[in-house]
Amino acid sequence: MAGLGKLAVARDWSSSSAKFVRRGEKRDRIYVAAVPLRAAGPAQGLFSAGYSLRLWELQHFMVLIDRRECSSHDMKISVFDFQPCDPESIYVALAALSRKKVPGTILKRTLHKLPKTRCWFIGLCEKDAMEAANQFNQSWDNNLIIGAHDCRHYTNGLVQELTGMKNVVEDLRRKGFEY
Repeated sequence: MAGLGKLAVARDWSSSSAKFVRRGEKRDRIYVAAVPLRAAGPAQGLFSAGYSLRLWELQHFMVLIDRRECSSHDMKISVFDFQPCDPESIYVALAALSRKKVPGTILKRTLHKLPKTRCWFIGLCEKDAMEAANQFNQSWDNNLIIGAHDCRHYTNGLVQELTGMKNVVEDLRRKGFEY
């Protein structure tokens, strides 16, 4: 796995010549991470197995912003993702099968370090990434349609806003990155 120095361990797939940021630079680093989907009852076992088998469609994608203004010993990572309001509801599972809209929500959380697996460095943000993410979130349609307007589409859109890179989730899949 490609390392990013003492700050993080993540797969670096960026084609940019500026793959690494020197200490002291204030540009925010943008990452994409994947975790297992959540579901109700027996479906959770299926999703967890699919994640373990690295089935791309059974993963939940998120955007991580590593702020450069923080010192390395006090690093905080902001995580943004889009998911159903109640991801473990049987109604959501049925709606997923029929491709119907369900209420979605954008979550923002803070981590103290990057995930060690299934996390890829995407690129650098030339503007204030938190401000840009908040503006993007205000315009995002919260009606979730699994397979048509879900976490993959949200991740693609937010990463494009932050880095200019299009279809990042599909590019990661196409390039066949291992975990």
